Amino acid sequence: MTHDEFEAAMVFHGHKCPAMPLGYRAAQAAMRALGVERAEDKELHVIAETGKGHAAGCFLDGVMSATGCTYGKSNIEKRYYNKMAFTLIDVKTGRSVRVRLKDEFFGNMLNSPFVAQRKQGIAPQDIPAEVTDPLVNKVISMPEEMFLDIGLKKPFELPRGKSCFDTELCAKCGERVFVDKLIDTEAGRLCIPCQEKLAGHTVSSFC
Repeated sequence: MTHDEFEAAMVFHGHKCPAMPLGYRAAQAAMRALGVERAEDKELHVIAETGKGHAAGCFLDGVMSATGCTYGKSNIEKRYYNKMAFTLIDVKTGRSVRVRLKDEFFGNMLNSPFVAQRKQGIAPQDIPAEVTDPLVNKVISMPEEMFLDIGLKKPFELPRGKSCFDTELCAKCGERVFVDKLIDTEAGRLCIPCQEKLAGHTVSSFC
């Protein structure tokens, strides 16, 4: 991971911490294992095993920065296993690789001075540079075999749906919706929230 790569990823992520470059380097290792480049569109797909409310969120931002797999492009999904691990899939060939942090390394990182301050409720951007920088520099420079476990997996066959460009107005709220998510009802073609309200269901946060 070069200095420029780290700086660009940090702009995306928002603060300096060790978990983001761990994810970035893990993703770089996965791409090298598959012999692929960063995704421009949907050439790659990530299945993340991370959760939320802990350092795995920062780890995943590093993975997204390196691979180009983003929620906007819909080529990443999250399983909420609360593991520092992910699978990277080459969509064209179906080849995939699973990468995770080695258990001993992961445990040692959680005993670092940086994490000690995070446990006290100190925001990562407020932790002194003399605590953060040595750990980040170590993550950026150490050999990947010291902290990564990389294993090839069985081929994946991902569904390849075509992008939808056609829209209509929802018959209830009047908002424009891509037609592949409109639902035919007696009240007309409705968006998901309006259809769920009509049916008396709790409205989904997102589909």
